Amino acid sequence: MDKARVAVLISGRGSNMAALIYAGRADDCPYEVVLVSGDKPDALGLSLAAAEGVRVARLDARALGADYWEKLNRQLAQAKVDLIALAGFMKIIPVSFVDKWAGRIVNIHPSLLPKYKGLHTQMKALDNGDRVSGATVHLVTSELDSGEILGQVEVAILPSDTAESLEDRVLIAEHQLYPRILARYASRPYDAAWIEQQVDALAARLPEVIRKSNHGAPGWGVGNEKAAKNFAIMADHFHGEESVGLLVRASGPDEMNGLIEAQPEIYFWPKYYGASGWLGIRLSRRDVDWDQVADWLERSWRSSAPPRLTKLMRIADQF
Repeated sequence: MDKARVAVLISGRGSNMAALIYAGRADDCPYEVVLVSGDKPDALGLSLAAAEGVRVARLDARALGADYWEKLNRQLAQAKVDLIALAGFMKIIPVSFVDKWAGRIVNIHPSLLPKYKGLHTQMKALDNGDRVSGATVHLVTSELDSGEILGQVEVAILPSDTAESLEDRVLIAEHQLYPRILARYASRPYDAAWIEQQVDALAARLPEVIRKSNHGAPGWGVGNEKAAKNFAIMADHFHGEESVGLLVRASGPDEMNGLIEAQPEIYFWPKYYGASGWLGIRLSRRDVDWDQVADWLERSWRSSAPPRLTKLMRIADQF
């Protein structure tokens, strides 16, 4: 497994940044921090990152104004970043930036979301008489602290706690949680179960689709249960293949050979199935185009579906 290349964005001392850097140096960690940047060129964490040998981009959001996000994107591209981890990054992120990096920005928030979004979370927990506080790692969306929750940790609230003492303990918990959850998220593109879930969700959009295994492998068929015909089959390291793949129906050997020759990192000829017109698509990659996978599923579905299901589609294609 190649390590995910992570950029960490900070605005201050960067203690969570440091936790991510050190955890990323373990041989079995699926990510590495390759860039640290933020909105303040004199943030203390930048000096620590530089001392640890991590590439640093000192950007001044106030001085750059509207050009800041373009400059940041340029730095991220130069570092070939796969994921962005926010660690005390206090600048509001524009929707255009979030959309560009959709599904690839994670954040850690000092509360048990969905409780206490925004600032002053520990004071809110104390004011409400909560027994526990904690931290949450979540995906970043355009709505504040509302993306998919990836992991949480609880921290007990003591009778003697102040907001400051509780913040200190929650921060310790954050340092344990963030690297672990980021590692799990960074390895998700190689997880056969997660890949199957993505394919299942895409296949479910098509009419009359059922789960239909093929020689023990997860698969999808179209039609009623007795007569359903497979149009997609999962291929988890299929007959010596190094990747988790998806088998779909192609038009024939000419198309298959052309695709495999042009893009061998994406397509492969599956043993025993290729001769029957099945094309393999490698899905255990960080750069999977899931819209492209959806297109292949629909195309394969059409080739397998009974005429009564495809008649309207054929008519629509004529316009």
